Amino acid sequence: MPTVIVSSYEVANYPDGGGHFWVYMQYIQGLRRAGCDVYWLEEFRPGYGPAEDRGQFQRRGDPVEDERAIALFLERARSFGLDRRVLLYATRADGTRNWIGVSAAEAEAAVRGADLMLNFHYAISPTVLGWARRTALMDIDPGLLQLWMSMGQLAVPRHDRYFTTGETVGTARALIPDCGITWIYSPPPVCLELWPVTSAPTCEAFTTVSGWWSGRWILVRENDAEVLLENTKRVAFLPFVELPRKTSQPLELALDLAESDTDERLMLEARGWRVRHGREVARTPEMYQTYIQHSRGEWSAAKPSCMRFQNAWVSDRTLCYLATGKPVVVQDTGPSTFLPNGEGMFRFSTVAEAATALDAISADYRRHCCAARQIVETYFDAVKVTERIVEAALA
Repeated sequence: MPTVIVSSYEVANYPDGGGHFWVYMQYIQGLRRAGCDVYWLEEFRPGYGPAEDRGQFQRRGDPVEDERAIALFLERARSFGLDRRVLLYATRADGTRNWIGVSAAEAEAAVRGADLMLNFHYAISPTVLGWARRTALMDIDPGLLQLWMSMGQLAVPRHDRYFTTGETVGTARALIPDCGITWIYSPPPVCLELWPVTSAPTCEAFTTVSGWWSGRWILVRENDAEVLLENTKRVAFLPFVELPRKTSQPLELALDLAESDTDERLMLEARGWRVRHGREVARTPEMYQTYIQHSRGEWSAAKPSCMRFQNAWVSDRTLCYLATGKPVVVQDTGPSTFLPNGEGMFRFSTVAEAATALDAISADYRRHCCAARQIVETYFDAVKVTERIVEAALA
């Protein structure tokens, strides 16, 4: 089977992002279970880390924090079977690379010897990308990536293949520029073996793990003018803020709130939301998984960009709930040819639709739990998803 380099983005720099770690690990574990030899490649940015509210990365200038972040990343990778399969480097000011734990020669030889680089780092060094015999870009920000490219905000090096997790990207249904690229749709994966069905009889709340200010602003063209639009999860959630008053189902949000967000938290709690800090429940990959396993299901809204571009996207986090046998009530992000609506997964557009979905699940919870698992087994199995990616990328 092929050797695959998975090139990720901002995992080592984000040591408290348990869910972010899982995004790439789902692909890696799918590839490994499909028989591939897999390396994890990432650029570490010395001195950078997430801001307090996770809205963006900022310079912290603390070498002790850098050492902690690198050590945590390497240990987590080893715990998932990637001992001596991590290619981590820091780029110096002069553009040269400092490889961590491996020599420069070993790293370059590993990339050159691989059959495929599956690249999630849109602005990867063209030099490192150029070592690979075959390259495939994986777009996990459907709509946003194409917007950044079309607006000249991001220069993506040439790849041999281009994959996207947005079902409508590059189709006649798209509200997204294709940038002259042929996009291949690939649903996000979830590793079914690592996310087994988990019964938690005492769980009562539908939950989600999310940023609050993350996303910030996007620059778009409207009527031949450039306009800034807020693209935060806060903006996404506010239209549904009255939902707890429309249902008897407890609802909980695990949010990356800043210390200064006391008023925001009080506003949510006054309307019936339970609010926890994301770091309390999802600081590590294990904590993130446990939190999902002990939820009754997921309720969540999508970023405004998903609604604007109608990308028919489903969150990797939502797949973790489904795999665990937890029904989901998630915002409808656009017309899908296969995503179900009404059994295991409900896709809503209004507060009334969301409340009706929660009541329907409560009325026949066991059936919807079984349907939830069936959805991921049918459409999102990491082994099947990654096998198709490799086959299409190497064709």
